[in-house]
Amino acid sequence: MRIPPRFTLLGGAAALLSTLLAGPATAAPSAAAAVGDICYSDLPSQAHDTLDLIDDGGPYPFRQDGTVFQNRERVLPSRTTGYYHEYTVITPGSQTRGARRIVTGDTEREDYYTADHYESFDLVDHGC
Repeated sequence: MRIPPRFTLLGGAAALLSTLLAGPATAAPSAAAAVGDICYSDLPSQAHDTLDLIDDGGPYPFRQDGTVFQNRERVLPSRTTGYYHEYTVITPGSQTRGARRIVTGDTEREDYYTADHYESFDLVDHGC
C-alpha cells in the first residue's frame, strides 16, 4: 500500500475530480526543462529499495519520509498542497540524508526521482 494511497479504483476519474475541484494543473515555466524521464531499471538500487518501502507502507529510515512535499521550487507540475510526498533515497557513504529523493504524486505510479535535491526531477517509467 502506498502512503498516500493511490487511487487505482478511480482511475481517470481521480484526475477529472482533481481538475474539477482544483482547476487544471499547470506546470511552472521551468518544469518542462527540469522534468525528464527515467526507466525504473536505470534508477540506483537504493531508489528501488525506497519504492519498495513506499509500496509496503514503511517503515522508513528517516522521520521526514512520507511528509508532504511542498514543491516550493515549482519544478513539478502545480498541484494542491498534500498531493506530493517525499521519501529519502539512501546515498551510500553519506552521513546525512543526502540529496536523493523519491517524490510521489497521488496518481497511480506517479513517482519522481531527484538526485540533486529538487533542482531537477525524472518521472519514473515503471514499464522499462
